[in-house]
Parts: sequence; structure tokens; C-alpha cells
Amino acid sequence: MKQLRLGVLAGLFAVAGVLSWGGVRLWDTFGTLPSVPLAAPIVLAAIAAILTATALSLRARLKAQRERRPDAKGVEPLMAARAVVFAQASALVAALVAGMYGGTAVFLLGSLDMPPRREQAIYAGFSVLAGIAVIAAALFLERVCKLPEDGDEGESGGGGPARAS
Repeated sequence: MKQLRLGVLAGLFAVAGVLSWGGVRLWDTFGTLPSVPLAAPIVLAAIAAILTATALSLRARLKAQRERRPDAKGVEPLMAARAVVFAQASALVAALVAGMYGGTAVFLLGSLDMPPRREQAIYAGFSVLAGIAVIAAALFLERVCKLPEDGDEGESGGGGPARAS
């Protein structure tokens, strides 16, 4: 499985931000803007917390498994693969959502003198920050589940060909 690249996530963020800014600007010419929900940053922060908790749990289990503790509960390969897919999907969606709210926030910065728009700009800004937290947590989870490269195994004795004596 290929790892996500920061360039892809940054590109998605930028494209979504520009499209959102343009859409909000166009929508503003026709009437009132749709509101940024208060729940947006809360839901994104909850997703970031779930991703972080999953990563920390898997990291502890993998460490116990590497140290060959007798009470260690192993990590099944399918479970690790599902965690990576969850992390990658979360990062991609969070980049799009954060870009969308980022474009909205940039547009709303021009009208902070109106209290409703200032409130919406604050919600959008917190949503961008929470989206970035989701991306960071997803990349951490992906890194925790990464398989070691051929040269990274060292003396762990895993996977390499057996030596003849």
C-alpha cells in the first residue's frame, strides 16, 4: 500500500479552498450565505481523537509484540490494513473539508464587522484547525501501521532469508 503524500493533501486543500471561496463569493451575490455549522469543528476534533487513540493503541500493541511479551495481544495484518485505509480516507476527506471551510473563512474575513459573519468565520477557522488535526492524526496512524522496509528490520529476525551455517 502506498503512503499518502503531503503534496496530494496540500493540493486537495488548495483546490477545495479556491473552489469554496469562489462558490461562497458567487452565493453571496444571490443572497445570504449558508451557515457554517457549530458541530463541524466538534465532529472533526472527535475524528482526530479517534484516529489518535487508534494509533496509540496499535503502537502499544505492536511494541509489545516486538518485545515478545507473553501477554502481548498481536495485531492482525487485516486489522492494520483496515486502519491504514481508515487513516488515508480520513486524511483525504479532511483535506477537502478543511479546504472548503478555509475558502469560506477567507471570504468571511472581509466582513468581520458584522457579528453573524464574524461568528461564521470563527467556526470556519476552527473547522480548518480541526481538519488539520485529523490529517496529522491520520498520517500518524498510517506511520504506525507502516511495514518495515527491507533494511529496517535489523536484528528482529523477521522476514529475511535464513543463513546457512
